[in-house]
Amino acid sequence: MLGAPDVLVVDGTDQGSDRAAAGERVLMLARTSDLVAGDTSLPTKVEPVALVILEDLLRPDATETLAFFERQGVTLKVISGDNPVTVAAIAARVGLVGDADAVDARELPDDPEALADVAEATTVFGRVQPQQKRALVSALQSRGHVVAMTGDGVNDVLALKDSDIGVALGAGSSAARAVAQLVLLDNSFGSLPSVVAEGRRVIANVERVANLFVTKTVYATLLAVAVGVAQLPFPFLPRQLTVISSLTIGIPAFLLALGPNTDRARPGFLHRVAIFAIPAGTVAAIATFVAYAVARAEGVGLPAARTNATCVLCAIGLWVLALLYRPLTFPRRALLIAMAAAFGVVIAVPGLRQFYGLSLPPIWIWPQMIIIAVAAGLSLETGSGLIHRWIRHRAAKARERAPYFE
Repeated sequence: MLGAPDVLVVDGTDQGSDRAAAGERVLMLARTSDLVAGDTSLPTKVEPVALVILEDLLRPDATETLAFFERQGVTLKVISGDNPVTVAAIAARVGLVGDADAVDARELPDDPEALADVAEATTVFGRVQPQQKRALVSALQSRGHVVAMTGDGVNDVLALKDSDIGVALGAGSSAARAVAQLVLLDNSFGSLPSVVAEGRRVIANVERVANLFVTKTVYATLLAVAVGVAQLPFPFLPRQLTVISSLTIGIPAFLLALGPNTDRARPGFLHRVAIFAIPAGTVAAIATFVAYAVARAEGVGLPAARTNATCVLCAIGLWVLALLYRPLTFPRRALLIAMAAAFGVVIAVPGLRQFYGLSLPPIWIWPQMIIIAVAAGLSLETGSGLIHRWIRHRAAKARERAPYFE
């Protein structure tokens, strides 16, 4: 027979314990004459013959990969069928825990609540059976955690299937690959940081782009209602809206969607978009309508009044974009400047101005336009600060109730 000393022999716990503490896997070769064919229980008369010492080779990127997830706030658990002392020693070599933190799964409680307490408080588990891996995943999920499970063997299948994110190696068992949501074809868990980075980039950038488009929907709807109630001509020609949408939404959104983003994925996508886009769109609609209505009330012609409204809305749109682009790195600043310069070219070049139906308003209208745009921008800054503080407060409360393994 070949197996762990503390399993095969009742008094074999201490045999090879010094090697296990060094992170080596200790197996005992033993023989018995008391084995009955088909019997799944261990024989009582076992004669040790030799110890077989195996050493686990750590992947070169193991320490770096685990350090990445720790920096990202991910709580790491090591669940293994090996000796807890061996597992803890290996975990310590990659900077996780010491030997004292290891728990022998044979001593885990059966009560789900007690198991959840141990699962949250412990980092390293040894001698874990397949059904216990599944129970540990369920215990963590019962406390509101989002659990990612990695593994490559048949003994990991139950836990992989029940976890929120199952990750298997391409060279692992076919059963593990079948139930996992993610299969690493290069057989390296070092790929996971790039997987996480790509997921965060897509999810976070979709939210930013959604903020832009929903803001546009809000101000377009409110402006349509306002001019209808006031019985005024609509403040824009379709060509003018094309300029505004292209420079404040279309081109920036395309580049924004492709840019890197390290924000963690959080629940509440629709809620966050609504509490940003509705106030921002409302401010943009009010400022644009005021600029347009004031120009019309002071006798400015319809083309010049529309130009006034176009300039104000474009300025506010770029301000909204700056809020969503923060932190303003050099490439983002360059994009904002390029979009503002492009609008300036449209206004300054007579041919382009005529093509888009724009007409420069009287000089005495310009100070009013600037004051309205700046007032609206400052309102956005104030409101954005309040919203961000409120979101951080809600996120902190949510983490207290149910921290996430993401």
